[in-house]
Amino acid sequence: MTESPLGKPVSRVDARLKVTGAARYAADHRVDGLCHGYLVLSTTGRGTIRSMDTRAAEASPGVLAVYSPANPLKLYVAGGAGPNWVPLQDTEIRHYGQIVGLVVAETFEQARDAAELVRVEYDTRAPAASFVDGIPQAVLPPGGLVELLADGVASIDDALAGSEVRVTAEYRQPSKHHNAMEPHAVVAVWRDGRLTAYSGTQVPIGHARSIAAALGLDSTAVHVISPHVGGGFGNKASTWAHDIVAAAAARALDRPVKTVLTREQTFTVTGHRSAVAHTVALGATRDGRLTALKHEAYSSLSTSGWFAEQATATTSRLLYKTDNLHVAQRVVRLDVPPSTVMRAPGEESGLFALESAMDELAHASRMDPIALRMANYATLYPGRNVPWSSKHLDECYERGAAEFGWHRRQPAPRATVDGDWLIGMGMSTALYPAGRLPTTVKVRLLADGTAAVSTATADLGTGMWTVLAILGADRLGLPLARIAPQLGDSTLPDNTGAFGSTSTASVGSALRAAVEAAIAALIQLAVSHERSPFHGMAPAGVAYRDGELVAEGRRIAFGDLLETTSTSAVEATGRDSGGDGSRYAFHSFGAHFCEVRVNRWTGEPRLTRMTTVIDAGRIVNPKAATSQIVGGVIFGIGQALSEGALVEPASGRIANANLGDYLLPVNADVPPIAVHFVEHPDTIFNPMGVRGIGELGTAGAAPAIANAVFNATGVRVRELPITIEKLAP
Repeated sequence: MTESPLGKPVSRVDARLKVTGAARYAADHRVDGLCHGYLVLSTTGRGTIRSMDTRAAEASPGVLAVYSPANPLKLYVAGGAGPNWVPLQDTEIRHYGQIVGLVVAETFEQARDAAELVRVEYDTRAPAASFVDGIPQAVLPPGGLVELLADGVASIDDALAGSEVRVTAEYRQPSKHHNAMEPHAVVAVWRDGRLTAYSGTQVPIGHARSIAAALGLDSTAVHVISPHVGGGFGNKASTWAHDIVAAAAARALDRPVKTVLTREQTFTVTGHRSAVAHTVALGATRDGRLTALKHEAYSSLSTSGWFAEQATATTSRLLYKTDNLHVAQRVVRLDVPPSTVMRAPGEESGLFALESAMDELAHASRMDPIALRMANYATLYPGRNVPWSSKHLDECYERGAAEFGWHRRQPAPRATVDGDWLIGMGMSTALYPAGRLPTTVKVRLLADGTAAVSTATADLGTGMWTVLAILGADRLGLPLARIAPQLGDSTLPDNTGAFGSTSTASVGSALRAAVEAAIAALIQLAVSHERSPFHGMAPAGVAYRDGELVAEGRRIAFGDLLETTSTSAVEATGRDSGGDGSRYAFHSFGAHFCEVRVNRWTGEPRLTRMTTVIDAGRIVNPKAATSQIVGGVIFGIGQALSEGALVEPASGRIANANLGDYLLPVNADVPPIAVHFVEHPDTIFNPMGVRGIGELGTAGAAPAIANAVFNATGVRVRELPITIEKLAP
């Protein structure tokens, strides 16, 4: 009997490809006749193009074409979650760093150098680029307000006023950028009326459809190939303008065109996380029971985009029980590059505010922060009054406290000192919705005894190559080496894409159905083919076990059966239509614990250790799952201590659009991170009991750090990132 790899620590099946450099990312694809595109970007934040002199660029060595509003590529609105405008179709400047031209040349260097020769003059207008200045003009979109009040309570403010203990505070974080290792890139190949795009994308089919719409093509005329993605964090779930201008140029020139964004260009050509400001007011009884929770947030929304971070409905709306709840989410429209989804959109920013406020309430009530959370533990989703399909957050608190040594925490700030260092501990809650999206998986049993498992999803470093192999091996009872996963291709079976921590749950459910259908087809072949040893038997009398068909003392491996019957393969598809959330709420949960040291003279904060405990159902691959949580926690470390775009309010220019000034966590910033899982398979959510985890590690990590900083210093930092200037004495 073959031992299932499900739940075992499995190394990535694509690891050798990546560590040897054999994995091919978007820009690695080489085709005959390849030329190179380089973008020209606007240098003003609002206005119109008065004139654009491209003559020197056109005369530059190797240049094939210079496209601009005066020499446009015919394009249409692509749809999806990218920009709501089409590049090169008009002279309007909507934000700093907008695409205003594309230079195509024989080499990258020739295209880059020629782009520097393009001269653009503008009629400028002052952009609305200051998030702070825009807050008074924020608007409440439809559905942006949820209020639940107890009988006889006139308003949330009345409920707060009648509370025995109250805290009110404002919290803020700047816009943030994804900065994946692989910059956005595309190789567009036009041939015989069809486009092939090698593009790092999280959604191959959706990407193909968006490009087709932008070019005015039928969706079947675009083929997207994306076997490996060097990080995305949500930013490669959209189709951005560089993809469609490169594709249109390839069609116009009848030459393959490669366009790779520079690091600076990724800050404005692609999306970012909204800036978010919050006001949180909590009211409670003296024993810590919440009597009122009011959370109002403001998120930046680009005039060029569709998406704004929803920080209240995803966090304060549901995490704690209270009789009186008021959450509102307003948007601040700005002339800046489009905002988009970024790992744990809403939860990351919302939990910073909520979990900081809960820590402030614990301090004001003289309660242990865990005890306060347990006093307000929700077993029903507030307002919907349905239970969670599986919730073991209390176990996360208990185990995390024990593993971390929470009992050694001193409640009073500045109570623990080691020489020049003030030491503090903090904790917070993590949560992220568990989702399933419509997904189709094909299972193909081959005559060589292997099985191909395919679906048009992507692997952006999350381990989907290995997940497909593990789940296929588990359901078919085969060794892992006999499973051939296939993904990253828009022609594979329909898949919504890899985002929202939905991939494993969605693929697992569809794969289960596909395996059942493939086995049924195999048995049907066995009983109907005259050369089969099971010919003439009833299908119900033939069983499949670990790669073999068995009946009446006979057995044959499926590969041998296919060879015996001269059948190259048997295949079937299975589909998961998504989860039904009408009777249950679906979420994953966790708890973060951390320790910081802050220099009492300089204010330098150092994170020294973290412990995270996760409740995410069955864990498919503990090795990869641990890596995902660690990566998410590091995301939260960046949120807490270093990251943030510096937007010049007068121009909308991002002053730190590079990796020298936009500070990401590096090895020296990251302490030992211990990850533990409380495994309770959630079979109500899906038959395999698995939930997604890719974004859960990020959610709530930053407030744990901020709370530890307060415990160390007595300084409550409510505006991220937490820097020396905010802590220096």
